[in-house]
Amino acid sequence: MNCLKVHQEKSIHTTEPKFVPNEAVEITLDESTRFKVRMVDCVGYIVKSALGYMEGEEAKMVTTPWYDYEIPFEEAAEIGTKKVINEHSTIGLLVTTDGSITNISRDDYVEAEERVVNELKSINKPFMIVLNSQHPYDPETMTIKKDLEDKYDVPVQTMDVLNMRQEDITNIFQRILKEFPIKEINIDMPEWIEKLEAKHWLKVDFINVVKDMCKNIYKVRDINKSVDSLNDVEFIGRSDINEINMGEGTSRVSINPKEDLFYRVLSEVCDSEIAGESDLLRAVQEMHEAKIEYDKVADALRDVRETGYGLVAPQLSEMKLEEPEIVKQGNRSGVKLKASAPSLHFIRADIETEVSPIIGTERESEQMIKSLLEQFENDPSKIWQSNMFGKSLEILVKEGLQNKLYKMPEDVQIKIQKTLQKIINEGNGGLICIIL
Repeated sequence: MNCLKVHQEKSIHTTEPKFVPNEAVEITLDESTRFKVRMVDCVGYIVKSALGYMEGEEAKMVTTPWYDYEIPFEEAAEIGTKKVINEHSTIGLLVTTDGSITNISRDDYVEAEERVVNELKSINKPFMIVLNSQHPYDPETMTIKKDLEDKYDVPVQTMDVLNMRQEDITNIFQRILKEFPIKEINIDMPEWIEKLEAKHWLKVDFINVVKDMCKNIYKVRDINKSVDSLNDVEFIGRSDINEINMGEGTSRVSINPKEDLFYRVLSEVCDSEIAGESDLLRAVQEMHEAKIEYDKVADALRDVRETGYGLVAPQLSEMKLEEPEIVKQGNRSGVKLKASAPSLHFIRADIETEVSPIIGTERESEQMIKSLLEQFENDPSKIWQSNMFGKSLEILVKEGLQNKLYKMPEDVQIKIQKTLQKIINEGNGGLICIIL
């Protein structure tokens, strides 16, 4: 929309919006940008120094497509402008001047400019400003351009509209398309980062970086600058803009950490140094072997936790077949086949221990109990950190448990094993146990 449309000197030419052409045409801007466009031209808001909207002391009356009676010229211009801005346009091109095109002072355009800019911004309409000038690259014109950009926070392009070139039009489209608002930013990150726990330091830092990046993105033109700023982040290796959908206001950005971070995090998770691919292959092989062994006893471990007893049945590969023997029963003979295999039996035995320090008088003992109870009430875990004779209560209890655990002599362990074997192989459930 123009701030005004003039025919010669200061005279306004028309108030009626013009659609050029009537049907949208497809334009290919570059290899990746193609769109359909139809221009809608309108007067804009009246610049008071212009001529043609008054007849003597009276407002000029005009007919419009919107009413079946005449209305004042200025009112018609405003209605047409608002309809174009709100109903007929997707993007806006605000054309103003430095005062060199007509004999109207630059200052006289300011009020009309502000009205159009405020209306476009109030409805979040993407737009830019064209500063029409007979001297588009003069220092004075460039100063006005910078002032407009600072004032309205929109791109401004200086040009001599009467003598503009195809490159000027291409540049306008390239810049104005970047004024579309961004409503959604999709972040592509390595899947292994997504699998980390929510409180893992890398995942927390990664999410904070994304949040900080998105704070400054409102329009398409903001994306490049914000994504480029990620290069200054210590752990970011590469970031790219994969897609921008201007029609839907969405963007897709990929962010990848530096390559060495994968092995660093892997080392932390595995609690083992993994510096590269060879270490990773070795660790995977070891974990695979460990998992095979664990899978054999997993069910038994679950049973022993739940019931106190767990059994691991022997595998077929563990069967040991002995040579067949001929056995005789009277006049008849037969073959005796014997096989053996190891079975694992898990038995849960709850171990009890107690710590009974002699600390002094009865009063001192009472104070110790009171102190322990207070700690337990405020934070139950702190009671284990209580210091007694230079050691924490936790260490004392652990030592007591371990002393009992390793008190079972080796010969007793062998006897228990043989007893269990006899019960299983002979099928006799009767058991008398005498502990001395």
